[in-house]
Amino acid sequence: MSVITHRYDFALLFDVTNGNPNGDPDAGNAPRIDPETGHGLVSDVCLKRKIRNFICLAKRDPRTGQPQAGYDIYVKEKAVLNQQHQRAYDALGLKADAKGKEKAGQVSSARAWMCQTFFDIRMFGAVMSTEINCGQVRGPVQFAFARSVDPVIALEQAVTRMAVTTEREAESQQGDNRTMGRKEIVPYGLYVAHGFISPHLAADTGFSEEDLELLWQAMTMMFEHDRSAARGEMAARKLIVFEHESPLGNAPAHSLFARVTAVRKDESKPPRAFSDYAVAVNSKDLPMGVKIIEKL
Repeated sequence: MSVITHRYDFALLFDVTNGNPNGDPDAGNAPRIDPETGHGLVSDVCLKRKIRNFICLAKRDPRTGQPQAGYDIYVKEKAVLNQQHQRAYDALGLKADAKGKEKAGQVSSARAWMCQTFFDIRMFGAVMSTEINCGQVRGPVQFAFARSVDPVIALEQAVTRMAVTTEREAESQQGDNRTMGRKEIVPYGLYVAHGFISPHLAADTGFSEEDLELLWQAMTMMFEHDRSAARGEMAARKLIVFEHESPLGNAPAHSLFARVTAVRKDESKPPRAFSDYAVAVNSKDLPMGVKIIEKL
């Protein structure tokens, strides 16, 4: 598989309707909001989790239920990372108690094995220098926090469960068996996430053209396989990719992102649907060597 040779910058537009796109555990899992501006936030970690989950589905062997070769996921639910590292040592016949130059060579070999085996390592990178040392990898694909186009409001909704947990609780309620709870939702929010792909780091991890196409597919479809009552209705709306002819890049990323605009059509009322926005991509007078590709 050929390693990518172009630099890419991309803007992903996605929205949420009556849901919580990314809860903050330090705030009772309420939607993340910039307290100074009121804009909604979605962390890079949240987006990468959804991409990882999509890869697990897309690259699973239907006969065995196991990931296809080269597309295992390093950071996944209930994974023990040192056990993942041990897999590299076992596969290569390495000794964990080696010293000096031999140890350095083993770490380098283990690092290469981890990049070849785990898709998310050669894409996002990983720190694997724990008890069983497989080194560190700086990934070619990086995300920034997503931010909503307009300020959002988190609405706290009361919910009722028509059952209780214990018999004692049922007796105290005299058979009513109602448990009250709360959940917070964003009525509507359109978010923009920016991302960057470095061919120089891709050469180090082996991130290929085939991997890149899988990443684009994951970003356009990841919300389709991440449904839950808490997240409401989420959808990828636009994926605009700026491809640079030069590996170093032909224009600053921020100047290219400024070409993507989302403006509310009617400023007199709050947005409640994607159709309330006019999204435009300015392709005029592009810097030499930059190409716009609309994946969605």
